[in-house]
Amino acid sequence: MKCGFVTIIGRPNVGKSTLLNQILGQKIVIATDKAQTTRKRIKGIYTKPEGQIVFIDTPGVHRPLNKLGEFLLDEAKIAVPDADLILFLVDGSEPAGKGDKWIVNNILKTNIPVIIVMNKVDKVKKAGKIDENLLTYKTLFDENIPIVRISAKTGRNIDTLLKNIYRKLPEGDILYPEDVVTEESMRDVTEEIIREKILLNTSDEIPHAVAVKIEKYEEHDDIDKIYATIYCEQKSQKGILIGKGGSLLKKIGTEARIDLEEITEKKVFLSLEVKVEKDWRKKDNILKSFGYKEE
Repeated sequence: MKCGFVTIIGRPNVGKSTLLNQILGQKIVIATDKAQTTRKRIKGIYTKPEGQIVFIDTPGVHRPLNKLGEFLLDEAKIAVPDADLILFLVDGSEPAGKGDKWIVNNILKTNIPVIIVMNKVDKVKKAGKIDENLLTYKTLFDENIPIVRISAKTGRNIDTLLKNIYRKLPEGDILYPEDVVTEESMRDVTEEIIREKILLNTSDEIPHAVAVKIEKYEEHDDIDKIYATIYCEQKSQKGILIGKGGSLLKKIGTEARIDLEEITEKKVFLSLEVKVEKDWRKKDNILKSFGYKEE
């Protein structure tokens, strides 16, 4: 039986979280078309008769602009040394760019095996274009490197990718019970789902300026009662998040509650409040209280 850790690395918005959800067959990480959707390392556990793959989803790698950005980059870097295999996920509809080269030169110079996973190949209609793009990624590495073309959105070639992963993993007993798909707590999951609904319902600077903190989570047999605070950096952002007559905050809360009821398989009461914490992305103590600092 095979068992090992597989880290997913790539630029922002190349589909890392979509890929992990597709492999697991259920949603454990939030996925939107906005950069910085993923902010923390998240484990997804895939178990089949062939063995167990412990996937580590990481934030998109980009040049940090503040202390939150530094944390996101560290989250990606930390996930590499202990991996048995790295999936370098790239946007196969485009040639390699500066961000891809930076990742290869600064993070992937390692003895750990790497597979280039070309995502979004379903977007390319022009014959030969994928092969042209493929060459630009291949030349970033010194040696022959396995390449798998996929569509995380449609599930195309995911079975081929999994076969390639199992071939690279060491022999070993499984680390988690067969029915476990993630280590994330319901508090963590709830914070992320609320943040996803904010990302989907807002634009401009709002998504990046927002953090969510669960103040209280009460579990009962028939209902979970959750009290959460949404933090933003400016008064104007608070007004946008609340919306006219509280309309946007109500929409965010309703969409999050529906998802949470599906996960918990029971009723959920969700209370949301919006507070301003000026420049929180630049403050170490606030970042730590929001869970964006290593203890």
